[in-house]
Amino acid sequence: MTPLSKTILALLMMGAATVAIAADHSVTQATMDQWKKSQSNWGRWGPDDEKGTLNLITPAVRKKAAALVKQGIAVSMEREIVPVLLPPDGDAPPTRAPVQQKMLSGPPKRPSGSTDQLNIAAHGYNLTHFDALGHHLFDGKMYNGFAASEHLLMDKGLTRGSIAAVADGVFTRGVLVDMPLLKGVPYLEPGTPIYAEDLEAWEKFSGVRIEPGDAVFIRTGRWEREADKGPWDIAKSAAGLDASVIPWLKKRDIALLGSESALSVVPFPETTKIDNPDDYLPVHNFALVALGMPLIDNADLGPLSKEAARLKRYSFLFTAAPIRVKTGTGVPVNPIATF
Repeated sequence: MTPLSKTILALLMMGAATVAIAADHSVTQATMDQWKKSQSNWGRWGPDDEKGTLNLITPAVRKKAAALVKQGIAVSMEREIVPVLLPPDGDAPPTRAPVQQKMLSGPPKRPSGSTDQLNIAAHGYNLTHFDALGHHLFDGKMYNGFAASEHLLMDKGLTRGSIAAVADGVFTRGVLVDMPLLKGVPYLEPGTPIYAEDLEAWEKFSGVRIEPGDAVFIRTGRWEREADKGPWDIAKSAAGLDASVIPWLKKRDIALLGSESALSVVPFPETTKIDNPDDYLPVHNFALVALGMPLIDNADLGPLSKEAARLKRYSFLFTAAPIRVKTGTGVPVNPIATF
């Protein structure tokens, strides 16, 4: 253990009580329950707020981010979508593909053009998507205390904390955190935890300090490993952020987090003793519900990694404009980095 990791000890206030973050990264259910109060952003931007940490992207932050464009080079962070083609006539075969495409018209019936219909599942572990804040709950409540019993209904959708809160898009500084590059490996093995000291080591390596209002993207090399060894059950085994990182995320006031899976390391390391089903993806769920921090899951950060290394630049203008589905819990998204 490095001297830095040995000295990581944070005292978090919860009323008159204090909570110690152990230097060995141990996080218990009691720790998580206390953080849900001491690290919460509920009420920070008012009782009716639905934007959460996107409020940290101020006009000044946007103007500063715009100035980052020097070479004019754009890189997509979306995993390419290969839809399952459904037969144009008759019943569709059963499929769980995230995107299904049905051609409605085209040659020879319509020689001059074509139309189609797309059926899209906004979540899961393959499609690059933008999570709305109402996507997860703690004890029946979403970000800012909105009750699911009132605002998350099967016949009405999500009436608070939906993706519509991001109608103005996201325009801010993006920061790539390239863990495989830092550790000198092509990819992290599934189940590898990323700690706060890893993030700070990356800051020192890259020369970029993560600041309030940033959109931060954590690369683990998921897609490179899949290309090398084949697909595996990413829901059950993935490199990602350790639960002990949560106070660090709050302290840095990050506006948005992106990753190549669902952000959290799975399975839990031995130092994590959490048993509440609400916390099955500790960092992912805590970010959405307690911090009000929107997420981008299943990004493909390989192309960005290569371009950033070539340019020796790990910060860039980040833009994303999720479609305005009024009651949606999330939508596919194409995040863009511009250098």
